[in-house]
Amino acid sequence: MKHDLKRGALLLASATFFTAALNALQKLTGSTLPALEIIFFRNLFSLPFVLLIASRSGIVLKTHHFGGHVLRSVVGLISMIMVVITVTRLPLAEQQVLSYTQPLFLVLLSIPLLHERPSLQRWVAVSIGFSGVIVVALGKGLLHGHGATGAAVPNWAYFVALAQGAVGALTTMQIRQLSATESSTTIALWQAILMTVMTALPLPFIWTTPGLTEAGCLVAVGAFAGIAQVLQTEAFASAQVSAIGPFAYSGLLWAALIGWFGFGEIPGIAMAIGGLLIIGSGVWMLRSDRPARQKVVAEGTMDAATGTPP
Repeated sequence: MKHDLKRGALLLASATFFTAALNALQKLTGSTLPALEIIFFRNLFSLPFVLLIASRSGIVLKTHHFGGHVLRSVVGLISMIMVVITVTRLPLAEQQVLSYTQPLFLVLLSIPLLHERPSLQRWVAVSIGFSGVIVVALGKGLLHGHGATGAAVPNWAYFVALAQGAVGALTTMQIRQLSATESSTTIALWQAILMTVMTALPLPFIWTTPGLTEAGCLVAVGAFAGIAQVLQTEAFASAQVSAIGPFAYSGLLWAALIGWFGFGEIPGIAMAIGGLLIIGSGVWMLRSDRPARQKVVAEGTMDAATGTPP
C-alpha cells in the first residue's frame, strides 16, 4: 500500500466533517421526526455509496453467519438511535466528545467477551479517558444533581451519550468477530440492507410526513453518511492507520464550529479540558497498539459511520 500521509489525513478529516454535518441535520430533524424514520432514510440513501465501495472488490452477499449479521445490525441500529436522541438534545460538540469514549469501552469489553488482557499502558489510557468524562460531567453539574445553565438539557441525555460509546464499542467487537470469516464489504452490505429493512418495518406505525425542508435534510443525511464512508475508506487505503488515525478526532472541531455558528452552542472550558483528556487517551491507545488497530480500523472503515474513531 502506498503511504500518502497528506492525502490520507485530508480524506479522513473530510470524512469527519460530513459526519458532523449529518449529525447537525439529524439535530434539525430529530425534534419533529421519529428517530427510526430518520435512520431509515439515512441507510436508504447511503446504500448506493456502500454498493460503490463494495463493487471495487466484488459484491458478495454469501455468508455463513447470517445470524451474526442480524445481531450486529440490531446493535448498530440501537447505536444510531442513541446518536439521534443525543444530538437532538445535547450541544453537538458535547455529544461528539462523549462518543469518543468508544475505544475506552472497547478495552473494558474485550476482557469478558474476548478474554483479552489489556496492557498497563491501556489501563492508564482508559483511566485518563474516563477522568475526562468526569471533567465534562462536573462542568455540567451532573454529579451534583443539576444540569447546564442556559438552555434546558436533560441530564439523562449525557448518560445516553456515554452509553452510546459502549454500544459503539460492542459493534466494533462484532465486526472483529465477523471478519474472521466475512469480508468487510460483505459485512457493510448486510448491515446497510438489514438496517434499511429493520427501520422500514415500523414506518407505517410511526410515520410523520416530512416537510419540503425536512425531506431535503433526510436525503442529505443519507448522502453525507455515504460520502463519509467513501472518504474514510479511501483515507485508510491511502496511508497507515497509526499515522492518520488521530485525524479522526478532527470531528470535534467540525462539531464545535457547526454547533457554534449553526446553533449558537459555545463550548465551555470543562468540555474542552475533558475532550482533550478523552481524545488524548484514544490517540495514546492508537499509537501503542498499532498492529491490532491496523486490522480493526481497516474493517471499521466499511461500517456505517457514527463519527467515532475505531
